[in-house]
Amino acid sequence: MHTPKRLSGVDEMKRFLRTAVLSIAAVLPACQSSPPTRFFSLTPTDGHRIAASGIGGPVHVAAVHISESLDQQEIIRESGTGRVVISNRNRWDAPLDEMLRDVLTQDLARRLPPGSVVLPDEPSPTGTRRIVLDVLRFSGDTTGKVVLTGGWSLLPTGSAPPLLRQQVHLSDTTDPSDYTNQVAAMSRLLGQLADQIARELRAQLAVLEMEQ
Repeated sequence: MHTPKRLSGVDEMKRFLRTAVLSIAAVLPACQSSPPTRFFSLTPTDGHRIAASGIGGPVHVAAVHISESLDQQEIIRESGTGRVVISNRNRWDAPLDEMLRDVLTQDLARRLPPGSVVLPDEPSPTGTRRIVLDVLRFSGDTTGKVVLTGGWSLLPTGSAPPLLRQQVHLSDTTDPSDYTNQVAAMSRLLGQLADQIARELRAQLAVLEMEQ
């Protein structure tokens, strides 16, 4: 009977190294071809500035609530069949609810008279009214349509009922070939929401002035 030749320790090490090199060579092309992860931020946009006559006191974006499906780092898209497409390589660079609060605050500061908007971490002066935003949908789809739906409330100081409640149904269209376009459209929609809030704040002051 033929007895297999037993490999020496040196031969065993050579075979191990050869196998390791081949394994690494097989993995490297796959790693090199993987697209990099991209991180996106919403950005403030300019809009129509309310006249210096004011809005009846400062406001503060106190809270932004988002639906569970939006509460993730990956940017989502909706397909025509009702499915949600989650992109692992296109992500938000901060929690979406915090980003919405920060950018909406900046958008309002660009539209309201100076000193009308209290920043997120600033102490609120006496009489500051609070804005609370609830977001149900905020995403694009595979056809390029981008939507923002939900509602916002204006609350007085303390626990009194809301002074104002408004529904939000905004949409935009963009080129769906790149997530950069979707994020830019989402920033525009947030600016449109700030336009809506600024108009309602001014209109509310006008009503109060007429009642006096």
